[in-house]
Amino acid sequence: MPFDFRRFDIYRKVPKDLTQPTYTGAIISICCCLFILFLFLSELTGFITTEIVNELYVDDPDKDSGGKIDVSLNISLPNLHCELVGLDIQDEMGRHEVGHIDNSMKIPLNNGVGCRFEGQFSINKVPGNFHVSTHSATAQPQNPDMTHVIHKLSFGDTLQVHNVHGAFNALGGADRLASNPLASHDYILKIVPTVYEDKSGKQQYSYQYTVANKEYVAYSHTGRIIPAIWFRYDLSPITVKYTERRQPLYRFITTICAIIGGTFTVAGILDSCIFTASEAWKKIQLGKMH
Repeated sequence: MPFDFRRFDIYRKVPKDLTQPTYTGAIISICCCLFILFLFLSELTGFITTEIVNELYVDDPDKDSGGKIDVSLNISLPNLHCELVGLDIQDEMGRHEVGHIDNSMKIPLNNGVGCRFEGQFSINKVPGNFHVSTHSATAQPQNPDMTHVIHKLSFGDTLQVHNVHGAFNALGGADRLASNPLASHDYILKIVPTVYEDKSGKQQYSYQYTVANKEYVAYSHTGRIIPAIWFRYDLSPITVKYTERRQPLYRFITTICAIIGGTFTVAGILDSCIFTASEAWKKIQLGKMH
């Protein structure tokens, strides 16, 4: 007797002449196919779209930076001449630089009455401050007007990522034009290292920061202290990492199989229940007729 390989078939077929189509089954089948199509398109959209996963850890992410952080500052002082405006940098490693001029630019405003300062510089990864003031001017003005607008203050790389929302330029748009012209401004910054890793594994190093500020007119025993715009910073030991990921192919295939199989199973049970109830109702009606 020859070996029949068909005995291993777990999907036994029922002859078509033993099956019975119904209107209810047709409606359920159509709804089932539409439901599967909807879920398939939803899963396909999720598979194509990348997701951003974030995590926190304690470390210095950019060890190749030489202990430096790049800073970009753009600020307008509409009532202070450009020859009076200067940038000073101090930190706990002993750095004390007055009148920093490298990679900086001063643009006159209001026919030379005011000034827009744009600068690119670096700071050490230790607590410190940088401030815009008249300290580097050869002759100090009597009443320097420190009212200002901050257009940009950012640290590290600029992240051009739309689905990452963070405080990378928290002071952008800060308007202090209505402040006391003789007042100093203190911005206390807490800088948080941030890493963004795309699908290819390329990493960008940026920094978010929180800010608190105060405004005051300072005096000493010799009289009023020359006002300045201070940015006092400290670094958080916590690093935020954003990782760009895409759903694995095997998970997408597994989900699609689950959708198709589960939907057909539930639809089959529903159709069977409706058909059984319909047949029982018909028998009851026939019994009443007899």
